[in-house]
Amino acid sequence: MGADKITNKPKKNIKKRLQGTLRFVLILLVGLVLGFALRSCLGSSSTETPEHAHTESTEAQAATVWTCSMHPQIRQPEPGPCPLCGMDLIPLKEDASSGGDDMRVFHTSEAAMSLMDIQTSEAVHRFVDKEVRMIGKVNFDETQLRYITAWVPGRIDRLFVDFTGVEVSKGDHMVELYSPELLTAQDELRRAANTVKQMNPNAPEILKQTSQTTLNATREKLRRWGLTDAQIKTAETGKSASDHIIIYAPAGGTVIHRSGQEGMYVETGSRIYTIANLDSVWVELDAYESQIQWIHYGQTVTFTTESYPGEAFEGKIAFIEPVLNESSRTVKVRVNVPNKDGRLKPEMFLRATVKSKIASSGRVMDPELSGKWISPMHPEIIKDGPGDCDVCGMALVRAEDLGYVSADAPVSEMPLIIPASAPLITGTRAIVYVQIPNADKPTFEGREIVLGPRAGEFYIVKEGLLAGERVVTNGNFKIDSALQIQAKPSMMTPGGGGGDSGHKHEDSPTALAPSAPHEFQEQLGKVYEAYLTLQDTLAKDNFEGAQASITTLKTALAGVKMEVLDGESHVLWMKEVAVLQDAIAALAAATSIDAIRLPLAPLSEALWTSATALGLKSEQPLHQAHCPMALDGVGANWLQASTEVSNPYYGVAMPKCGSIVNTLALLDPETDPDSAHAEHERHE
Repeated sequence: MGADKITNKPKKNIKKRLQGTLRFVLILLVGLVLGFALRSCLGSSSTETPEHAHTESTEAQAATVWTCSMHPQIRQPEPGPCPLCGMDLIPLKEDASSGGDDMRVFHTSEAAMSLMDIQTSEAVHRFVDKEVRMIGKVNFDETQLRYITAWVPGRIDRLFVDFTGVEVSKGDHMVELYSPELLTAQDELRRAANTVKQMNPNAPEILKQTSQTTLNATREKLRRWGLTDAQIKTAETGKSASDHIIIYAPAGGTVIHRSGQEGMYVETGSRIYTIANLDSVWVELDAYESQIQWIHYGQTVTFTTESYPGEAFEGKIAFIEPVLNESSRTVKVRVNVPNKDGRLKPEMFLRATVKSKIASSGRVMDPELSGKWISPMHPEIIKDGPGDCDVCGMALVRAEDLGYVSADAPVSEMPLIIPASAPLITGTRAIVYVQIPNADKPTFEGREIVLGPRAGEFYIVKEGLLAGERVVTNGNFKIDSALQIQAKPSMMTPGGGGGDSGHKHEDSPTALAPSAPHEFQEQLGKVYEAYLTLQDTLAKDNFEGAQASITTLKTALAGVKMEVLDGESHVLWMKEVAVLQDAIAALAAATSIDAIRLPLAPLSEALWTSATALGLKSEQPLHQAHCPMALDGVGANWLQASTEVSNPYYGVAMPKCGSIVNTLALLDPETDPDSAHAEHERHE
C-alpha cells in the first residue's frame, strides 16, 4: 500500500510537466502565427492602404495642368473651356514644351504640333512680284509745247483766238500786230529791191554782189520777224509798205494759255499764246522713298482714272527725278503716254501700279526687256539689237545697262524669300522659328534675321537664313507664346523672363521719348481715336458704323501734317503713312464687314509703329492685343483702349479671343515736348 503510493507520485509529476510544456509550445506557436500574420498585415497596409492610394491618385490628378492649344498662356488645374476662346482645354505634358539647354529652342510632340496647327515653308531663291502703287496726275508733254511770241515790238490790234481751249492747226492766223519798226524794215526791203532791179548790167561785179547781199539780208530779217514768204514778196513789190503783220500758228494743238490782250504793247519775245499738242501726255507720279528701289526706267506703268472706271491705260517710265522732295519725301516719276484720242486731260487724278521683280543686287528682272536695246530718251523705242532711236537719233543701250537682269539670271541674282506670315516683327527686330532637321521630335529654333523689303506675300531676307531651311509660317505666335510662358527669349521678351502671361502688364507699359512736335502728336491722336471707333464697330459686327468710321479715319489721317517732322522722324512717318493710306483705301473699297477686317492688320501695325516711335496724345489708353486665330489662323494684332479684350476680327462670335500683349504709355498733354517723358521717368 505505501509502496504503491511512493511509486505513483513521480508519474503524476511527469504528466503535469508534459502538459505544461505542450501548452507553452502551443501558445508559442499561436503567438508566432499571430505575429507573422500581424506583420504581414502591417507591411501590406504600409505600402498600399486605401487611404494612401486615394491620396496618390489625388496628387497625380492635381499635377496635371490643362491649357488651350490656341492660347498657351492659359493654365488651369482642371479640364474645361478656354476662358478666352471657349475651346476645350488639353493636358499640358512636361516634354511638350521642354526647351532643353538652348534657351531659343522649342520641342514638341507630333500630336501637339498637329493641335497647334504648326505649318512650315522653305526659304528659297526666287524672283517675286512686287506691286508698287502710286498716285499722280496727267500733265502736258513739255516737248510738245509751242509758244507764239512777238518777234518785233508793236501793238496788238487784233487777237483772232480770244479764249483758251481752242484747237488750232499749223498756219492758222493768230495775231494782227501793228509795228512801226516793221514799216521801216519794209521800206528798206523795197529800196534794196529797187537798187538791184535798177543796177546797170555793166556795173562792177562787186557792186552787184553787195546789192544782192543787202536785199537777201533784209528779206531774212523780215522772215525772222515772222513774215511768210508771201508777205515778204508782197512788201517787196507793193507800192506802199504795210505797218501791220499777221502772226501764224507755228504748230497745231490746243491753246492752253493766252497772255496778250488787244491794244497791248509788246516787246520782242513777249509771249502771247501757249499751244499744247495733246496727242501725247505726261503722267507724273509720286513715289515714296521705300518704293524707289522697285522703280526703273522703261518699266510699264498701268493706271486708272476716275473718268473712265474699269479701264486701264499704259505708259513707259521715261524719267525718275534724281532729287528727293524735302517736304513730301517723294520723287517724281514721269510716264510717257500716247493720247491720240484725247481722252486723257491734263490735271486728271489717277492711281498707278508698277509690277516689278527685284533681284538681290537691287536690279529689276523684266522678261519683256531681256536682251533688248532701249532708247535712253524715249523708252517706248525698244529693239532686238543695237541701233539708233527713231525719235531723237541717240544710240540705243542694252537693258542690262539700265538696271535690268535677264530672265536666265543665275541663282545669285535671285533674292532669298520667305512667306510674309513667317517673321514676327516688333518694329526693330524680326524673329522667325526655324525647324531643326533630323531631330527626334519636332524642334524649332528662334532666330533673329534681317529683312529686306516686302514683296507682296513674301519678305526678302538679307541675313540670318539659308536657302532650304524651313521656317514656321503658321503657329509661330503660339510657339513664341509658349517660350514666353517658360520665361525664355521670344519676340516680346528678347532677354527672356517674359512671365507666365506673355504680355506686358499695366504696371510696366512701353514708355515713349517724345520725338515729334506737340502738333503732330495731337493730329496722330485724332487718327487713333478714329481708329478706336472702327475697332469698336467691328467688334459689334456693325457694318454701317464701320463704313462711317472709315470716312472719319480718312479725314483724320489727311489732317496729319508731315511737314512739321524732320530727319528720321520724317522718314519713318513717310513709310508708315503709305501703309496707312493703302489700308484705308482697301477699307473704303470693302463691300462687307469681313472684307473690312482684312486690311485692319496692316493698319494696326502701322499705327502702333508710328505711336511708339513718334508719340501720340489721346485721352484713351493704348493697348496692343493679339489673336492667334485671326485671319484664318495666321494671327493678327489690333489696338484698343480697354484692358478687356474686344476682338474686331471675330466680332460677337468670339469677342474675348485674344490677349493684351503690350501697352503704350501715352504722352501727357501737359508735358513739355523738349523735356523727358514723365511716364518714362517714373518707370525708370
